[in-house]
Amino acid sequence: MEFGRRLKPAVQLDLVPMIDVVFQLVLFFLVSTTFIITPGINLNLPRAGTAEPVLVSKMVITVLSEEEIYLNKVRYTLNTLEPPLAAMTKEQKEQVSSVLIEGDERVSYRTLVGVLDILRKQGFRGIGLKTMDLRLLEKKGSQ
Repeated sequence: MEFGRRLKPAVQLDLVPMIDVVFQLVLFFLVSTTFIITPGINLNLPRAGTAEPVLVSKMVITVLSEEEIYLNKVRYTLNTLEPPLAAMTKEQKEQVSSVLIEGDERVSYRTLVGVLDILRKQGFRGIGLKTMDLRLLEKKGSQ
């Protein structure tokens, strides 16, 4: 007479620790990819009622005056801004999807047009002007 084995090995795959690790990785990448590197300059942005969100680009130009223009974090003047842009290779320029210009509300129109002109001469086309959205200010004021 042959007896069958009653005890079978219990094999269980516990997915909870793996799900926890994957969730932590997703949170880490989500938080670490949303940081924007811009110079820490206090700006009074002009307000616009029709402002639209713009994709964050790799190039941010901050204009405080004709003598104080920042290309990402490096300070230039209107006269010295063109050489570093001209020194960029064609491949580097193609990687910049858009250029974001942050201009203080007291900056002259002539200075902003000068910056725009330099960018267009160097082949940059996706240029956006950063403004403060009035709808957001109204929501904050009503709370």
